Amino acid sequence: MTKPLIMKQTHISIEQLEKQFGEQIQQTHEQIEAGTSIGAEFLGWRHLPSEIDQSELKKVKETADHLRKLAEVVVVIGVGGSYLGAKAVQDALSPYFNKNDNDPEVIFAGQNLSGAYMKQLLQHIGDKEAAVIVISKSGTTTEPAIAFRILLEYMENRYGTDANERIVAITDKSKGALRELANRSGFTTFVVPDDVGGRFSVLTPVGLLPIAVSGIDIMQLLEGAKDAMEAYTVPSLSENDAYQYAAVRNYLLNEGYNIEILASFTPNFATFHEWWKQLFGESEGKDGKGIYPASVAYPTDLHSLGQYVQDGRREIFETFVQFAETNEDCDIPTTEDNLDGLNYLSDKTMNEINDVTLQATMQAHQDGGVPLVHLTVGNQDAYHIGYTIYFFEMACTMSAYLLGVNPFDQPGVEEYKKNIFRMLEKPGFTE
Repeated sequence: MTKPLIMKQTHISIEQLEKQFGEQIQQTHEQIEAGTSIGAEFLGWRHLPSEIDQSELKKVKETADHLRKLAEVVVVIGVGGSYLGAKAVQDALSPYFNKNDNDPEVIFAGQNLSGAYMKQLLQHIGDKEAAVIVISKSGTTTEPAIAFRILLEYMENRYGTDANERIVAITDKSKGALRELANRSGFTTFVVPDDVGGRFSVLTPVGLLPIAVSGIDIMQLLEGAKDAMEAYTVPSLSENDAYQYAAVRNYLLNEGYNIEILASFTPNFATFHEWWKQLFGESEGKDGKGIYPASVAYPTDLHSLGQYVQDGRREIFETFVQFAETNEDCDIPTTEDNLDGLNYLSDKTMNEINDVTLQATMQAHQDGGVPLVHLTVGNQDAYHIGYTIYFFEMACTMSAYLLGVNPFDQPGVEEYKKNIFRMLEKPGFTE
């Protein structure tokens, strides 16, 4: 059976990785397993695929079915990990254009502070039947809290007390402003687990409910993640691709490559890039350390950033994600005059050309001195996306530990918030 995800990389042998990181990975793996590693209180995501509460999963599916029947548009309010995972999966697995008539439109709010965005969102809802999923552990994070205040007023003005059955809150189990409001109003609620941080929460109700509402099979998503969980239980670098990826990243960082670019040739995978950037950026970027996570959408960016990657400063390495199988394709027609000179391609499909372009790009960048990681994922479906999510979560955790930082905190995120509160004269924050 072909592995769901295959990792290959240039420049470094397994022997080199074992020599530099083998013992540290073995020790860290044992600490993770024993729950004694730094930040271990947030390792709850590790066993979610196999240990997720079945009654909660049943409630997620029932609530998703309820919202799908009730609403034409479902607004998901959240920021960071409270929305990126769900949107990444939704975008990766949804049609580019025509959506299924049975699926409600799932749109997002609370991830920005643009008044124009919110105004146009309300106009877009118009007279369509609407529902809201609000995701916030505290209920007071500025961006989603503002969005929810506006949308709650809209829902109450439109539906009155019936608005309560159209609003779902995913929040803390017992405390916080959103929990208090949800209890008072009778919203359906789900819990943000205490032992799962936001950027690792896509396989909790935080991600599963919006994903299920959009019509994606969350059981297949969890099945893929479960198989990845079982695959990455061994500390051996030669047998554990997630740990090998973590070791490669840190080896290259030690060699002066401090920027990683995630690259793919699949347009609707671009939002997954954003989830990946948060996962690694927020987990590793602290204490003056970390690899800067960037991304490109090829072939579009071959005509812009591709120049820098090919000939710019040699401080970057690239990780390519390629899907081995695709469900849809388009043939290249033949023309009599052949004015564009493309008849030599008429026996090929667009996907074949796309794959050749990927291989040609990798070869050019490697020849130009860019170290490469190549991840081949079996198919672009829920199972393989779930597998890939878990791969990156496991790799990110080990990579941060190799770097010597806590993967699960984000102390720097609070600094801009203090400035906002002071500038907006929030009580208790004025100079």
